[in-house]
Amino acid sequence: MDRKANVVRVQLPQGRRVLAVSDIHGSLEFFKGLLDAAGYAGDDILVLVGDLVEKGPDSLGVLRYVMELSRRRTVYALRGNCDDLVTQLLQRQWESAPPFFRHYLKMWKDRSLLVQLGRAAGVELREPEDLPRLRRAVRERLTEEYAFLCGMPDILVTPDYLFVHGGVPGEEGLEELNAHGCLKNDDFLSQGYAFRRWCIVGHWPVTLYDPRIPSASPLLERRRRIASIDGGCVLKLDGQLNALVLPEEPGGDFSWYSYDGLPAAAALDRQAASTDSVNIRWGRSALEVLEQGPLLSRCRHLETGRELEILTEFLRRGKDGVHCEDSTDYRLPVEPGDRLSVVRRLPDRALVKKDGVTGWYFGRLEERSGQPSAVQSRSRSSQPACKK
Repeated sequence: MDRKANVVRVQLPQGRRVLAVSDIHGSLEFFKGLLDAAGYAGDDILVLVGDLVEKGPDSLGVLRYVMELSRRRTVYALRGNCDDLVTQLLQRQWESAPPFFRHYLKMWKDRSLLVQLGRAAGVELREPEDLPRLRRAVRERLTEEYAFLCGMPDILVTPDYLFVHGGVPGEEGLEELNAHGCLKNDDFLSQGYAFRRWCIVGHWPVTLYDPRIPSASPLLERRRRIASIDGGCVLKLDGQLNALVLPEEPGGDFSWYSYDGLPAAAALDRQAASTDSVNIRWGRSALEVLEQGPLLSRCRHLETGRELEILTEFLRRGKDGVHCEDSTDYRLPVEPGDRLSVVRRLPDRALVKKDGVTGWYFGRLEERSGQPSAVQSRSRSSQPACKK
């Protein structure tokens, strides 16, 4: 992984809409649903800001669909850390690290692009010893897919924008940066960098930035000119795939579309927003279970000391204690007629999303027949600066 960043510099043509999407993670359903929601057309320019593959059900389908779009339309498919991992495993002799590879296969199984590529090439990948045979088969039988993966750049630069999956420390000397550090750059918004160009990143789900309210919509730091757009697609039950639409003129307003694949319902009752809430996030989710129930469990969040009810199905017990999937006690502000995405429905409440924000709703819901998934559209960004 010790290689320099591959940087592509282009001048985007004027008068064409530019959509930036990150972290598809092998979900072809979400990708197609998002493009439909955004009204993606032949003149649009599509910038995919990394992690096309891995963790979702159809990484090979996403890869081939992006390849097809690239032949007909203007598409810039950038490398993310997940795309890079697959490429490195196909290119390098990683048999010297079988413990890591076994962990990789155990974690992702059929959701690994390597497994899907192997099956398409006639090779079942079960052990590290199978990797050399798979590598040869992919190079011989899936030459176009292999070439596309190997040719993905790490950074795209235009006069007004810098696109990179994880993040970079500045706009100078990009070609000298370590590629892996640009792709896997955790918690980028909290590192204090600012840019002249707008820096568009993915990788770190935006909901991880706010300790109070979970929102999956693009997070815009206007003062520092950073847009973080990973909505947690595939990784989170309430995650979504975002398409950030760049302003027609530099300095204009951003807009975005999102797709979350959840069933839709209409609110029938009004509900006021919480004045105090907690957003329990990945890496900060240690709990003490005070009382476990069939649907909800009373828990104490160890980091904040806060007591709240958490979906019992969200609890995870391991060697390091009890943790949970992302959880909150936030109550959404809701008006009758609001369109909500339903994450989980309980007898007396529902975990729902409104405008990309997840929270609890204690009012009545009316199912929206014929709409198996929720598609949301936003007109302009008003996200606050991230809170730490």
